[in-house]
Amino acid sequence: MAGILGTLAILLVLLAFIVWLVIERQFQGRPGNQLELESGKWTITTREPQHYVIEGEPSLVNLTRTLEIMVPEISVDTQLLSGASVEGIKVTTSLVSDHEDADARPDNYWFAYIVKTAQSTGLKVKVDIQGPDLSRLKAVWVKINYLTYGPEGRIPKMGNVVVPLKYPDPEAPQNWKSTPKADVLPIPTHLLGPLDSPIETVKRYVEPYAKPGDIVTIGETPVAIMQSRWRHPSSVKPGWVARRICYFFMPTSSLATACGMQTLVDLVGPVRVVYAFVVGAIAKKFLGKAGMFYVLAGDQARLIDDVTGTLPPYDQFIVLGPENPDQIVKDIYEATGLKAAIVDVNDLKAVKILAATPDTDVNLIRSALLDNPAGNADEQTPVVLIHPKS
Repeated sequence: MAGILGTLAILLVLLAFIVWLVIERQFQGRPGNQLELESGKWTITTREPQHYVIEGEPSLVNLTRTLEIMVPEISVDTQLLSGASVEGIKVTTSLVSDHEDADARPDNYWFAYIVKTAQSTGLKVKVDIQGPDLSRLKAVWVKINYLTYGPEGRIPKMGNVVVPLKYPDPEAPQNWKSTPKADVLPIPTHLLGPLDSPIETVKRYVEPYAKPGDIVTIGETPVAIMQSRWRHPSSVKPGWVARRICYFFMPTSSLATACGMQTLVDLVGPVRVVYAFVVGAIAKKFLGKAGMFYVLAGDQARLIDDVTGTLPPYDQFIVLGPENPDQIVKDIYEATGLKAAIVDVNDLKAVKILAATPDTDVNLIRSALLDNPAGNADEQTPVVLIHPKS
């Protein structure tokens, strides 16, 4: 009798825990201060040796369909990214409203504004850079800090735009590398960001070197960055599940921090994460089968890159895996005629192909990328062109 009661007690506890997770998931799914910044159009309107002016037209979008969100405060900061010292370079910024239903104040004061349900409002941002030699600058990271006021109270948020200022020299020597089955060319690009797209990147940097039968590969992290699938840890609110489970992962894992794990929880839900963790632990302990957590938690569990996982300034962010990679390679093929693949490659000779156009030789891709020709540091070569030898 005691054994039966003990078993029932355990089952009741497990049932209560599952019910609690479901309730938490439902609560997390409720609309809150879901006001996000979209990058919009950015243009370098002045480009002189000692003077750059960058103008942008981002927008604040209310993603809820039932709630209005207020924006009582907003400001803009910048960070210059350079291959050399930025001493002597001065940056000034301005930000004014661009509402359809209200004029900007002449003193540029931001008056508290209500963004209606499922609506958006515009901004105009100007970045003025002056200095003795601006050719060393790679990009300017524009941080738009705004305060939302709504169902969840006052919540500070930050929208981020990376505007490239320097582009590779098209006349630079090509650095082809030979492998047993193919020649490969790591192709440098400007610092890619949400202002770019995979198709335009291939057209600009790959088409000048490509021949019929070649395969173009793009790293999964640059694709995700171009899709704006990156989150600053300050916007992540770790819950009970993330704060506990993250301790059971290797320190080098992107899921070993509360924010990294919470990012996965936000994507697939706490119930699935707990289920994957419990079943994965049992499979490893009693069946000697490791890695079941990643199988059960879904592809994003392997693809999330936590802070420090990529090159600046994205090393400050949590980068998710790309969305719909199969459609991306299909679009590249239709736009350029080149077979394409989205890949995840590291220096440990691990090559994972997330997506490839039909009839593409995936074994050839694995062989060509085995030694990670694009590098795993600050090379800024997210695209690799593969030219089969036979």
